[in-house]
Amino acid sequence: MRPVRYLWTGALTALILLGLIAAVVAIFGGVIAGLVVIIVGLLAILAWNIRNLIRLVMWSREPIGTPVPRAAGSWGHVFAELNRRSRMSYDMRERMSSALERFHDASQAMPDGVLYLSDSDTIEWINLKAEQHFGLNHKQDLGAPVTNLVRQPEFVHYLQSGYHEDPLILHSGRRNGLTLQVQIIPFGDDQKMVLSRDISQLERLETMRRDFVANVSHELRTPLTVVGGFLETLIDGLDDFAREDVIRFLRLAQDQSSRMGRLIDDLLTLSALETGAPAPAEERIDPVALMHEIREDTELLSAGRHTVTLSMSGEGALLGSGKEIHSAFANLASNAVRYTPAGGKIELVWRIDDDGAEFSVRDTGIGVAAEHIPRLTERFYRVDRGRSRETGGTGLGLAIVKHILTRHQAELKVSSTPGEGSVFSVRLPRARITKLPVR
Repeated sequence: MRPVRYLWTGALTALILLGLIAAVVAIFGGVIAGLVVIIVGLLAILAWNIRNLIRLVMWSREPIGTPVPRAAGSWGHVFAELNRRSRMSYDMRERMSSALERFHDASQAMPDGVLYLSDSDTIEWINLKAEQHFGLNHKQDLGAPVTNLVRQPEFVHYLQSGYHEDPLILHSGRRNGLTLQVQIIPFGDDQKMVLSRDISQLERLETMRRDFVANVSHELRTPLTVVGGFLETLIDGLDDFAREDVIRFLRLAQDQSSRMGRLIDDLLTLSALETGAPAPAEERIDPVALMHEIREDTELLSAGRHTVTLSMSGEGALLGSGKEIHSAFANLASNAVRYTPAGGKIELVWRIDDDGAEFSVRDTGIGVAAEHIPRLTERFYRVDRGRSRETGGTGLGLAIVKHILTRHQAELKVSSTPGEGSVFSVRLPRARITKLPVR
């Protein structure tokens, strides 16, 4: 802190100078002249101080940031002190303003909604996410009671209850499918901060998890019931059945056991794909060998009930996991066999063009209605549950296909007409096509 001795020094210096001048005048002009000089000098000093006081008062009424007046002597030091203080206050105000602006920017960028409420529950500040969550508008709703704008009874009760330890799960009345987790945090002088988080996706995932557990339980219960029933029947009355009946029961039980095995294998495969298991090492896949293998598998599954054809065009190798690509393509072909009546046609097409490659399976089967197509890749989703079980499907095949294609940056497209057939097409990007190895 700078000492203030300059104030005393300046005042004493002025008085001493005035006294010396008055003394000189008194010597040469008399005592009265000396007294006049003293009086005039004091009045001049008073006028000087009053003038600077007026300048100081007028400066204090100017907008913040106005330069401090300049003056000589002690007043110059005083104005310099005020100028330093003013700069410090201005800099502090700028820093606080900048910090507040950064805080507001950070609050606006938050993935959660933020509402500041006064002690009377009026809205003092709101970020963009909270506007979206509660259907508010900061230009119109600042200063308004929040309960006049968010009128859902559970929210009003939660706000007024005073117990805010646990969050409120709020289903939005303004946007269908929006579920919010709302938490109120008291702060300051009876003020409140309302935090809102969109948990719609988490709720959907939880619903999917429950459905998945229920579907798996249902899918396993049926074959287990069949196997258990046949075994109980044979244990209780083995001698009452002919050998042919016993073999038939055992074969049916074996079929159900195989079905459970396929279901478990598909569940393990799907789990590995969904949990982000490391992708197998990529390799160059020869499309010719792959397509002929898919065709042979399709013909074996068809057992002569369908006409299976294969057409290919373009040259190049496919980069990817041979095992996963074969699994995805074979799954699409096997679905065509399962859902195409005997005597139908199944066409396998592979072509390479300037945009990449495409594998298509075209059939003359029962087809799929348009409303079912978006959900075909969901786990255990079946258009016809009875027919799917009869043909040995687990309800997981297309979900596995979707994940395999995602790992290979590929896209599945489906077009279908009920009663006429379906086309399942896999589009692979150009980056997945390379030259065939030299033989």
